[in-house]
Amino acid sequence: MEFSLDLEFFILCFSSLFALINPIGNVPIFITITENYNQQERNKIALKAVIFSLIVLVIFALIGDLIFSFYGITIHAFRIAGGILLFKISLDMVESKRSRTRTTPSEMEEAEEKDDVAYTPLGIPLIAGPGSIASIMILSSEAKNNLDKLTLFMTLVMVLFATFIIFKLSKFLSNYFGKSGLRIMQRIMGLILLVISIEFILKGIQDTLKTWSF
Repeated sequence: MEFSLDLEFFILCFSSLFALINPIGNVPIFITITENYNQQERNKIALKAVIFSLIVLVIFALIGDLIFSFYGITIHAFRIAGGILLFKISLDMVESKRSRTRTTPSEMEEAEEKDDVAYTPLGIPLIAGPGSIASIMILSSEAKNNLDKLTLFMTLVMVLFATFIIFKLSKFLSNYFGKSGLRIMQRIMGLILLVISIEFILKGIQDTLKTWSF
């Protein structure tokens, strides 16, 4: 049996997850949260946050169907709701605002008093926030076969590995690009996510209409 990678599905997974997790745009937040740590400690925090986020997102990808069945939710309705959530996040990114679905000011203040910030607010909700959880569940439902599911998992690993590298180089990137450069990249990621969110909403509406009988 011959298997071939669905390039379109891979691009969808990578672009949506990378834009949502937005490691480049989150560099200033990572620097602020870890400003009292040395470079070696920041690297450990970044690694722990990424591994924790991977576990959380994989769990939601695996149990997504069970959640839908338990609550009687159709994937079409969830795709519409998830698309609306991603639309809100993408607008905040385009306007260079900190989305309140990611980290709130109170969470930032609480982080400064914590001994370990890797799990929260870095792991949840900065990396594995409501948007990325909704996205991973939608993408998992889009997987047509085991190869697509493997593609989704490997793409998630790639995005989180890139997140770790970017966080590890956060000081250098902040100094090199400056705040203006990071905001420009955040806006670009926001535009990509905006298109993806609209696609999710339209597909959800289209699939819902197909299930209705007139």
